Amino acid sequence: MEIHQCLGAGGYPNASQLARALEVSRKSILRDLEFMRDQLGLPLAYDEYRYGYHYTQPVRDFPMVKITEGELFALVVAEKAVQQYRGTNFEKPLLSALEKLAAALPETFSLHLADWDRTISFRTSAEPLLNLEVFDALARATAQRRQLEITYRKPGRAAAETRVIDPYHLANVNGEWYLFAFDHLRQDVRTFVPARIRALRLTGQGFERPTGFSLDERLRGSFGVHSAEGRFEVVLRFSAKVADFIREKRWHPSQGLRELRAGGVELRLRLSSLVEIQRWVLGWGGEVQVLRPPELVRGVRAAAEAILATSPRGWCRKGVGR
Repeated sequence: MEIHQCLGAGGYPNASQLARALEVSRKSILRDLEFMRDQLGLPLAYDEYRYGYHYTQPVRDFPMVKITEGELFALVVAEKAVQQYRGTNFEKPLLSALEKLAAALPETFSLHLADWDRTISFRTSAEPLLNLEVFDALARATAQRRQLEITYRKPGRAAAETRVIDPYHLANVNGEWYLFAFDHLRQDVRTFVPARIRALRLTGQGFERPTGFSLDERLRGSFGVHSAEGRFEVVLRFSAKVADFIREKRWHPSQGLRELRAGGVELRLRLSSLVEIQRWVLGWGGEVQVLRPPELVRGVRAAAEAILATSPRGWCRKGVGR
């Protein structure tokens, strides 16, 4: 658009002059001029006598962004999805980019945008509490490959401990933020929760992220972020009352479903950890039966007995939860 304004002002600017004015390379200017001529269809030409570029005919407006209705709908959904990044260092640049795109749309599209704005929303029942300064520092250190010293409190422990880490990757998994980093104390990649980091500082050292590190591979057998504990064939049977909820989602890449005669459904998973699947199973109450593996059967039974043991006396007699 700045090149367009320069051309509109006359003067026949050449690529070198435009590069100096816009503080970019001459090659970048030449690519942009080629894009303006060939992709945007602007009447752009080079005048050999004046040694510069010009429009061969009047151009009133710079071409609008070409966008389909389906792409616009996706843009609206993306704007709503930004709500989950509220307060993080991603929020402002995302909103700024979306506002620029919306401003470039024709007026008719803008009207539809307002209509759709009232029909789509994103809601979360449990929003993670983040220290925005810590989160911003983590994001920058991860992107710039800068080593950190953090003060971290593990769950269930009152005291925090100091760790030196190389932050490899920040990921939002099922609405929760996690940092995957090489822990110099453990000499292995560990998972950290940003909300549990009490303080951090740069050590002044950089690091090289291993070429073999892949978050997808690391979490391939995980039901969340826990992994590398073993290999487990999980078999769960859900009652007809909740079977539709199981059918309507893809809970894990390895899942397999088998319909049962009474309207229930059997779910099979191949996992590398039982920590998160046990919590998930308990959330279904008495509507699920754990068949395999034996470790999960024992874990769910022990957790259910602990719930009964800590419940108020007379709870079962009153019929609550039956």
